[in-house]
Amino acid sequence: MKTLHEIISEQTRTKYATKSGADMHTQLQRITIDETGDAGNPDLINKIKSNPQLVRFFSAQSKTEVPIAGTIKNKFISRRIDRLCIDKQKKHIDIIDYKTDTAPDAYRAKYIAQIKEYAELLSAIYLDFSIDGYILWTHDFSLEQVANKQV
Repeated sequence: MKTLHEIISEQTRTKYATKSGADMHTQLQRITIDETGDAGNPDLINKIKSNPQLVRFFSAQSKTEVPIAGTIKNKFISRRIDRLCIDKQKKHIDIIDYKTDTAPDAYRAKYIAQIKEYAELLSAIYLDFSIDGYILWTHDFSLEQVANKQV
């Protein structure tokens, strides 16, 4: 049985992690990087720019906190995509989901399923678009592709 101190410590860590993750999401949704200039937290902009794969996802044309809803296997699903990039000319969509975990393997399968749901919901709207889904691990600003839906 856990002691009161252990329970409180665990709750404190959980609250801190939740608040830190929410703060990171808020800061990331305010970032734009393009030829007209950068906007947002300069430290995060530098971290994004340190990984050349990331910069393209933070243009002024990308959308943040995009609501999406639909039905998958007769189940209604309502979600919010952290960052969405739609290229109508190339008929391609990129989905980015920010994850603040410092131990990526703990929930990786759950996160991959989540992003695949986003891709499936979007494919019902954008019938002839290819879709790639990524996790942006904010502990080291690495990008992991976890979904690829071709038409």
